[in-house]
Amino acid sequence: MASLRLSPQRDVDMTKGNITSHIIRFALPLLVGNLFQQLYNTIDIWVVGNYVSNEAFSAVGAVAPIVNMLIGSFTGLASGAGVVISQYYGAGRKDKVEDTVHTALLMTLVLSVLFTAFGLFVSPHMLRFMDLHEGAVDDANTYLTIYFSGMIGLMFYNIGAGILRAIGDSKRPFYFLVVCAVLNTILDLVFVLVLHMGVVGVALATIISQLVSAVLIIIVLLQTNTCVKLILRKLKFHWPILRKILIVGIPAALQMAVTAFSNVFVQSYITHFDLGAPSPDYMSGWTAYLKIDQLLFLPMQSVSLAVTTFVGQNLGSNQVERAKQGVRRAVILSLSATAIMMIPVLVFAPDIVGFLNDKPEVISNGTLFLRLLTPFYLLCCFNQIYAGALRGSGNSRIPMVIMLSSFVLFRQLYLFGMSRICNEVVPIALSYPAGWLLCSILTGLYYRKATLTKTRLVEDSQ
Repeated sequence: MASLRLSPQRDVDMTKGNITSHIIRFALPLLVGNLFQQLYNTIDIWVVGNYVSNEAFSAVGAVAPIVNMLIGSFTGLASGAGVVISQYYGAGRKDKVEDTVHTALLMTLVLSVLFTAFGLFVSPHMLRFMDLHEGAVDDANTYLTIYFSGMIGLMFYNIGAGILRAIGDSKRPFYFLVVCAVLNTILDLVFVLVLHMGVVGVALATIISQLVSAVLIIIVLLQTNTCVKLILRKLKFHWPILRKILIVGIPAALQMAVTAFSNVFVQSYITHFDLGAPSPDYMSGWTAYLKIDQLLFLPMQSVSLAVTTFVGQNLGSNQVERAKQGVRRAVILSLSATAIMMIPVLVFAPDIVGFLNDKPEVISNGTLFLRLLTPFYLLCCFNQIYAGALRGSGNSRIPMVIMLSSFVLFRQLYLFGMSRICNEVVPIALSYPAGWLLCSILTGLYYRKATLTKTRLVEDSQ
């Protein structure tokens, strides 16, 4: 396994050097890596849409909010570890970085058991709530059962990748995503086209690929010569550090989980238009849109993660003005990258949807959703970057409140009222940009009022 040690030192000190270069060099591997991750998720959708059935296509797409609810919860908790590590790293406290790494990995081991059990328990109840087309329910339940049974791989990959990114190494997580994307694609084709395993094959391909990515990331942590080296005998809970992780992580986890859960409500309104129809064409169109939605979010999310680490390191070294400059440049980078990605989506929307599912009604509805909602993604750049910067400073509670108010409370009120005013799918779909607009306004106003201040998370280590 020595070949996995790509270099003896991979951490990056963001407290010195060109700000824009640091953000781009950190965000670019994240962006490309996440594109590969979305690629193998898209291959799942493509395989079931073209070689299984339309019901299976809807089922695999419809379960995304349920999966994202649990994965978002853990990702939020993992972000707390990343912030604490980046701040200790910026403050030069390598001993505290080591303690945080071992606490975070042990936390992941415990949570993987709890999240798996909870996912298996809640899935059938969530599917009943979503009012899926009758033909899609069994496939959705099968996919979720297999997915949650193997989610330990995804959790350990995410925490390991977050640890490496916190010290500026976003390249090796990217390399492992490429490997797993290729593996997932091969397994999809073998399980579905050769072995005819249907949705079962797609789900198995996904969890096997995720387990491989987890093994690769753990091997790197075991072999690295940096301050994030994993030493198995040192795995223990450092309770003061766990508290710091939870201070940042719990609000972020609640925000991501509840926001994902709120998307279940949106899908339930979309599926309402398919009730009584012979096939779930609106839901299938929405499924195709959601796959592209995840791609369009990648530039801003990658830059947001970069700015979280950048802000964390620079506030850890008490460089407040440099942190603010990084946020301003991140906003410009995010807007530019998102605008570039929007253009081909708008121009080639029918072809993109047709690649995923060539049924005419699905192409029509998917194209409608894509061209209607894509221009509004520029709004999200502001709330994503400002929220990432605030989390990097250790302030995740206010972004949580703002996002929950915008994406959950406001959106549900909007859906409730709009569904009673008109019986058209377009106003329902516009609940997404309505929430994005409100969130960006509130997050921007709070960021300007609060600014960035030196966090208390690492004061006891100075």
